[in-house]
Amino acid sequence: MKRILIYAALSVMISTVKAQIGEPFIHDPSTIQECDGKYYTFGTGGGGLISSDGWSWHGGAERPGGGAAPDVLKIGDRYLIAYGATGGGLGGGHNGRILTMWNKTLDPKSPDFKFTEAVEVASTDGNEDCDAIDPGMLLDPTTGRLWLSYGTYFGYIRLVELDPRTGERVKGNEPIDIAIDCEASDLIYRNGWYYLLGTHGTCCDGVNSTYNIVVGRSRKVTGPYIDNVGRDMLQGGGKMVIAAHDRVVGPGHFGRTVECDGVEKMSCHFEADFDQGGYSTLGIRPLLWKNDWPVAGESFKDGCYEIESERRGYALELAVDFTRLETARRWYRRDQNTEIKPIEMQKLADVEGSWPKERVGVRCSDFMSRPHQRWAIEDAGRGGYLGQPYYKICIEGTNRVLTATAEREVVADTVFTGEDCQLWRIDMLTDGTYRIMPKAIPGTQEKLALVSIGDSSPTLAAFDFQSDNSKWNLKKL
Repeated sequence: MKRILIYAALSVMISTVKAQIGEPFIHDPSTIQECDGKYYTFGTGGGGLISSDGWSWHGGAERPGGGAAPDVLKIGDRYLIAYGATGGGLGGGHNGRILTMWNKTLDPKSPDFKFTEAVEVASTDGNEDCDAIDPGMLLDPTTGRLWLSYGTYFGYIRLVELDPRTGERVKGNEPIDIAIDCEASDLIYRNGWYYLLGTHGTCCDGVNSTYNIVVGRSRKVTGPYIDNVGRDMLQGGGKMVIAAHDRVVGPGHFGRTVECDGVEKMSCHFEADFDQGGYSTLGIRPLLWKNDWPVAGESFKDGCYEIESERRGYALELAVDFTRLETARRWYRRDQNTEIKPIEMQKLADVEGSWPKERVGVRCSDFMSRPHQRWAIEDAGRGGYLGQPYYKICIEGTNRVLTATAEREVVADTVFTGEDCQLWRIDMLTDGTYRIMPKAIPGTQEKLALVSIGDSSPTLAAFDFQSDNSKWNLKKL
């Protein structure tokens, strides 16, 4: 976060989108936090966004102090917020300050909503090789110690230790330089590694911003943070996590949300979203882990798919009779007098008339690219979950819709009613496979997923990331 010119504009932007459903305009968002069934993220200027489902976002989150680039962390039953009060070139200088404050809740309508007085935990005088702005926090799950990183391109990224009980800086703790050539840093821990995420490139230039997020890792929280080819982040190293793609550019300000084992999301802002008039918007993507390195996954896109079980590689299909293609068999030795003509694929019209008119079961079998194996997956227009909408899953060209039953089975019903048992969440897992889960199952509050209990037997059962029975590959056709 570097330039003063955008501060006033962003403050106005955030305030004007309050109660504007589905317009997630924000800059420098904090890590997304859940509080009493709602999601919150805070941005530059003092405001922020709220979502009841993680999909539709609107203004309304409140944070005093103004300033820039906050982060928020839940510790026990309280929320700690850190933010940059100055810096980033404000007033032409880099004499920044990082402040922290507590609240019992993030809900501004709650009677318990009251921030404590902010305390300073780091600062820079404008002459040193650091700018105290863009804080990111980590509560170390192995030690219980609290760490805060800060800094921008105007020098080093630095690390200090805070007291997790007070949010104040540990007395006598001196800052440690851990990176250069980045800003908007964040720290996370996973599987014995500490990861330093930093935002590289240029910000605050709309569609011309070159922001991207890079990472290094260390066995110690104090570093050194080394990238995938051995470069120290103190020497400008960093492995790419996410860059411009599709119709968004300038991803920055990484945040990690772990929903359960195998399901993780990353948040950021995009400096410019071409579909939102070039405004800075909240971005949420699946977070994958490849060889113990984080990388952004892709948002799921509507289309026609093979739904393949990771268990064996069989495809989900309607449980209908297999209809043969009546073509002459060809051997590897060709009669030179025979003309070679392409064979058309089997069409829906060729087989649909033989299918039962009522609901039918589903099964898994060898994929043959036949109509009863081609699933059209699209936004159902019925709300969503963290980062994505609920989906409708139908046999392509039909209304035969995948449906969860009260018996905890899956069938293809004949009509899409929009009930929760026909709405599916599709989560890309940390290994790149997918979890497919109905929004609700009739008659139960259990959260079950589509699983393969046998090579050919799909059903609904508890999701287990450690089992290939619970994982699916979605291959676009």
